[in-house]
Amino acid sequence: MSLKSSNNSDSPTGSLPKSPTGIAGLDEITGGGIPKGRPTLICGGTGCGKTLFSIEFVVHGALLYGEPGVFMSFEEKSEELALNVVSLGYDLEQLQRDKLLKMDYVRIDRSEIEETGEYDLDGLFIRLGYAIDSIGAKRVVLDTIENLFSGLLDQGILRAELRRLFEWLKGKKVTTIITGEKGEGTLTRNGLEEYISDCVILLDHRVANQISTRLLRIVKYRGTVHGTNEYPFLIDEAGISVLPITSLTLEHDVTSDRVSSGIPSMDKMLEGKGFFRGSSILVSGTAGTGKTSIAASFVHEACNQKKRAIYFAYEESPQQIIRNMRSIGIDLQQHVDSGLLQFQASRPSLNGLEMHLLSIHKAVELYDPQVVALDPITNLITVGSMSEVKSMLIRLIDFLQSRQITVMFTALSLNTIVNEQTDEGVSSLVDAWVLVREIESNGERNRGLYIMKSRGMKHSNQVREFVITDEGLNLVDVYLGPEGVLTGSAREAQQLQEQTGVVLHQNAINRKDREIERKRFVLESKIASLKEEFESMQDELNRTYVEEELRKEVMEKNREQLTRNRHDE
Repeated sequence: MSLKSSNNSDSPTGSLPKSPTGIAGLDEITGGGIPKGRPTLICGGTGCGKTLFSIEFVVHGALLYGEPGVFMSFEEKSEELALNVVSLGYDLEQLQRDKLLKMDYVRIDRSEIEETGEYDLDGLFIRLGYAIDSIGAKRVVLDTIENLFSGLLDQGILRAELRRLFEWLKGKKVTTIITGEKGEGTLTRNGLEEYISDCVILLDHRVANQISTRLLRIVKYRGTVHGTNEYPFLIDEAGISVLPITSLTLEHDVTSDRVSSGIPSMDKMLEGKGFFRGSSILVSGTAGTGKTSIAASFVHEACNQKKRAIYFAYEESPQQIIRNMRSIGIDLQQHVDSGLLQFQASRPSLNGLEMHLLSIHKAVELYDPQVVALDPITNLITVGSMSEVKSMLIRLIDFLQSRQITVMFTALSLNTIVNEQTDEGVSSLVDAWVLVREIESNGERNRGLYIMKSRGMKHSNQVREFVITDEGLNLVDVYLGPEGVLTGSAREAQQLQEQTGVVLHQNAINRKDREIERKRFVLESKIASLKEEFESMQDELNRTYVEEELRKEVMEKNREQLTRNRHDE
């Protein structure tokens, strides 16, 4: 038997002493447990879980709080009860051997009472007192008490004996649970609630639209504050779990840490960092737009970063999702094998909305993931109204955000009034909303993705083409053609056309460059010829000038020589 111990609720001075039940969620609703040393009534119809509630109360008392217990049944034999709870991991036989539990079956023969006409509980007091004293019991269960009075028709005697029983139990200072069957218009058949007025807990098992839901409500609890709503509770292999969903408040912490979407190009649209950790993300779109692929990519990236994740699937089986994601290069099986990824797959019609919420709550409590995906939440509309689905999602988001868990929802969009209400109801709850839509053009359908909102951060307002390839998911840069945004083959054709234009343009530029180069060569040749001609003319002019100067010099010398010759004569 593996049970986690919790703190014993020793009540403060002046407050009502309580005995913790150890049942997950119930002690939170009751503010610490049921009244200590007093009887508590657990009532409800057949199959609502009264006996299991009682067994858990005494087993938890013995194992967790050091309070041995007595379980006295008036309906089922001890061997049958022990066999019924083996699947929960409770070994009642071992508890009895360890003197932590005493089980007793009391058979009431209605014919004996009718024959003798006598009825009193002295024999029961002796038998029950011995059982309590033999193990020092602090907790007692009487299940189901109607069988104790099944042969008694005198209401006066019945009331008197009930009073004696409850006074005797209070005198023994044991915390008692008494189970009772629900009557017509009353909580119990014999009106036990009139005598056990301190604490009355009503269990209900409802079936609506072929979906069963178990609910718990505290009808009264004198002397203490307690939850007054109806709370769903789940019975599974771990026993009973009660979720006090309506007690959640908006007081959770926030962080600026980021979580990748698993698509690098989408992260770039979110300041290059992704979503806030602990935020809620909605991915909506029509059928076939890749919502599940986005959710799988988100979970895949989280697991690659060694974060635990739970994938709640309401449309496809885990193996189907794993197979389909392999086609786009996402291997989820490796994360399942490593223990980082868990799948929880079921049809929405398996449970009511409250039970789905409780199942998610319990799975999160057990596995403690950092990332959760729900795909798709719109299927939940089949088991509840839009307002009920919204209420459930509000409580789920609050619960996950209180634990700093990042959650991604996918939602199917339809061109109907219901869908518009769904978008209005769900999209307003989440922190980020990613919308994927089909873009039909050029005789084909393509996908366009844009971020409708992302609270607390800058984000791109562009429409990006969403492409699913063998290597994964990608967002193609926005491409504007003459007629607006182009996608698919139209985008590729326009790109090819522009590439062709670029080549032709480059070729024209090269041709012009060659012509300019040729003209430059001709011009430079002409310039060189003119320069050479200029230098030749300059040389000719210089030669004439030099000769003239030389002539003048020679003539001047000759004149001087003639002059000297005359003087000599």
